[in-house]
Amino acid sequence: MKILHVLDHSLPVQDGYAFRSREILRFTGGLGVETVQVTSAKHPACDAEHEDVDGLRYHRTRLPGGMLERLPAGDQLAVITSLRARLRALVDTHRPDLLHAHSPALNGAAASLVARERGIPFLYEVRSLWEDAAVDGGACREGDLRYRLSRALESWVVRRADHVVCICEGLRGEMAGRGIPAARMSVIGNAVDIGRFGREPERDPRLEAELGLVQGRTLGFIGSFFTFEGLQVLVRAMPAILAELPDCRLLLVGEGPESAALRALSAELGVSDAVVFTGRVPHADVERYYGVVDVLVYPRLPMRITELVTPLKPLEAMAMRKLVLASDVGGHREMVRDGETGTLFRAGSPEDLARAAVSVMRSAGTRDAMRDAGRRYVTEERSWARNADAYLALYRRLTGVRERVPAVAEVSSTSPGASPRGVE
Repeated sequence: MKILHVLDHSLPVQDGYAFRSREILRFTGGLGVETVQVTSAKHPACDAEHEDVDGLRYHRTRLPGGMLERLPAGDQLAVITSLRARLRALVDTHRPDLLHAHSPALNGAAASLVARERGIPFLYEVRSLWEDAAVDGGACREGDLRYRLSRALESWVVRRADHVVCICEGLRGEMAGRGIPAARMSVIGNAVDIGRFGREPERDPRLEAELGLVQGRTLGFIGSFFTFEGLQVLVRAMPAILAELPDCRLLLVGEGPESAALRALSAELGVSDAVVFTGRVPHADVERYYGVVDVLVYPRLPMRITELVTPLKPLEAMAMRKLVLASDVGGHREMVRDGETGTLFRAGSPEDLARAAVSVMRSAGTRDAMRDAGRRYVTEERSWARNADAYLALYRRLTGVRERVPAVAEVSSTSPGASPRGVE
């Protein structure tokens, strides 16, 4: 069985989208599925026709140039038309059994057209609502022309797909609201490579001392500092936390658009000595920082993108047997069972975050049980081996191909790219 994957971008870009793509390719490949993968022209400029990264070959697409890209919305149309031409050539060369396009809808539009032309089944995967992501990034406003056009294109693509995969229940509900029947949808959520993240990272006393941290008293966030992550809520909670636990520290690992504002807020609140900023750290060192954090905090704000879309990092933290403290937005409620696999607090409330953080740090008797429950949940319900089986069953149903493959995906954690994940 051969699957042609259509992606927005890929490794070597280091973000959640690229990592999810890699895991799909690796783990379905471990089941005997042959994959071909192509990125749209939105992938960072690459002059080569293809690029080998992390043991996988990605075919690249370039914009043709010309007047089209300078017209209103012409750059988006150019992405579709260039990708459509690239897909035609790849389909004719590789003869895939199915086109698996991953959002955004620009990819889905190109893949849908080529699938119809060549008579190939078309699977579309919704990973986020890109119009809402554009609102958060400041590229448009909710309800403006660009927002409505993006939404309309996504709806057009999902209605033409033979089947739609959503990465969470929130997105499945959104697609159902756009008229997609339940029989044409599946949820295959974010997951973790247990072979890579399935052990608790060792605590590094030297790093702990260097950063001024105290074992058992360190809150942390490791990732990109975007507005929707709600990190200002976390910093605003620190005065109340310090009033109860004076030796508590907050470790913020990463960078992003909120970096300067977070540093300024820490100074304004008088908690600069208790909030440690590391900046972006080398990919290979991330596990060391996980090792010195006692409670990973995910304070996402209540907004459409966080209510409907699940993140990946809480699952990685649970797989590493870390305590998880998360806001009660819809995306978190799908994966964090309050009081069992983690602790939820009221989104947007520094006061409730502080209350929950102090409670978790003082509840030494129940913390091990929560760590164990989180690890068990990821292992049993959120592993990439389990997801690969689900993809294989779906591919078989859509293509009718029934060739023999191994019963369980066996992907070595020492295969290319198996080092711990970097800051996304």
